Amino acid sequence: MMSVKVKICGITTPEQAIQAQDVGADALGVVLYEKSSRYVPLDQACAIRAVVGADVAMVALLVNADATEVSRVIEQLSPDLLQFHGDETANFCHQFDYPFIRALRMREGVDPAKMTRGYQPSGGFLFDAWHAEQYGGTGATFDWSRLPMVRDYPLILAGGLNCENVALAVRSVFPDMVDVSGGVESAPGVKDPALVEKFIRHAKRVN
Repeated sequence: MMSVKVKICGITTPEQAIQAQDVGADALGVVLYEKSSRYVPLDQACAIRAVVGADVAMVALLVNADATEVSRVIEQLSPDLLQFHGDETANFCHQFDYPFIRALRMREGVDPAKMTRGYQPSGGFLFDAWHAEQYGGTGATFDWSRLPMVRDYPLILAGGLNCENVALAVRSVFPDMVDVSGGVESAPGVKDPALVEKFIRHAKRVN
């Protein structure tokens, strides 16, 4: 069995990107959402993009951006994947004919099968904790048992993961990828190199 892939999200500097890759990150995410504490403007995202290796996926996270903005990100940043993390419809996500991840926030009582209907994201579905005011980066977990064990899409697990719980998460959910942001930070937007390395090691040692 292959070890789980790891995405470090909320990268804010080229230095963070280099460090995360050096310790085995499979994907790096930049947040292009101005209300996030990990927001980077597009020119900074391009500077980060410039140091991302060919074997690491660069992901651009967007929240309810309009079509013009999405097209600008595709044109200027050329990410490997877009990550739609807001309330985007399936039609909206698919109109760009560009690889994407669809993030879904696990609101209480909502059936994942209903939430995924209509979307066909080549990058898979990312399941995150629900928060009324925040689109991701909450530091909260959710009940992993709500996720389907049998699925026909790549599953990315996010929401409150850290060095202490990621091994249990991998054993419980068998995700294709785990996604972490705040769980490896010393402050919002500031990745702690030791925590990034430890998180990746703990995630990947589970077989």
